[in-house]
Formats: sequence, C-alpha cells, structure tokens
Amino acid sequence: MEPFLLLGIFVIIFIWYLTFLATRLDRLHHRVETSWANLDALLQRRAAIGLEIARSEIADPASAMLLTAAAYQAREASIANRSIAESGLSGALGLLLADGQSNHRPAEVVLLRELSELTDKVRIAIALHVDAVARTHLVRSKYIVRIFRLAGTAPLPITYEFESDVL
Repeated sequence: MEPFLLLGIFVIIFIWYLTFLATRLDRLHHRVETSWANLDALLQRRAAIGLEIARSEIADPASAMLLTAAAYQAREASIANRSIAESGLSGALGLLLADGQSNHRPAEVVLLRELSELTDKVRIAIALHVDAVARTHLVRSKYIVRIFRLAGTAPLPITYEFESDVL
C-alpha cells in the first residue's frame, strides 16, 4: 500500500508543477503583450512628436520633409516593416537634433524636452519588453514545457531590430 501512496503523492506534485509552469508561462506571455502595447503607444507618441517638430521652425524644409515621411512611415508601418520604419524615424530625429541650433522659442524647447523625456521612456519600455521576451524564451526552452506543450498555441515572442537603435 505504501508504494501506491508514494506514487500518488508524486503524481499530485508533478501535476501541481505542470500547472505552476503553465500559469507562469501564461503570465509571461501576458507580460510580453502588455510590454509591447506600452512600447507601441510610446512609439506612436514619438512619431506624433516627430510630426510636430517637422511642422515647427526647428527643422529646415528639407529636414522637415524627411522627418514627416519617416514619422508617417513609423505610424503606418505593418508589424513586418516596423523595424525599418522605426529605425528611419530614429535616424531622422538624430540628424535633426545633431545639427539643431540652440536658439529656440519656448514652444520649440518644450517639444524638444518632451521628445527627450519620451526617448528615455522608450528606452525603459524597450528594456522591459526585451526582458519579458527573454524570460519567456527561457521558460519555453525548458524540456518539460516543450514535452507537455504548456505554451499551447501561443506564438514565440520576438524582439525587433529597432529596439537596439532608438535614439
């Protein structure tokens, strides 16, 4: 009778462990989705500020056209083309800010300060998203998770190229 009791206890602990792993994996996938939604909202705000800067007197006409095109591409890009569009916007903003003059009107200074603060938030959001993706990959790479298919049909989360070159 004792071996059956030990086997029963082992089965119960094993089932609890599988449930624990499945719940953890579900929370990690939710964390990836939440971090991506936050990052996406910040990137959309960055594109909107880029458009405001292009319409202001900060940019010369040629830079304004380049920045406007890059901002619209970043706002309208599909997920497949998002990396290229965001990298283009980062480059356009970098070029504009690299050769900007220091004598701006108060409204322009507010725009530049808002862009700077938003860039810091984007960097933090990227770090959170990359961390969430890395932790999810770590749990999904476990042998027991793959054998029992605890991830279900959830797609494997990915990071994007633009996450390494935002201003």
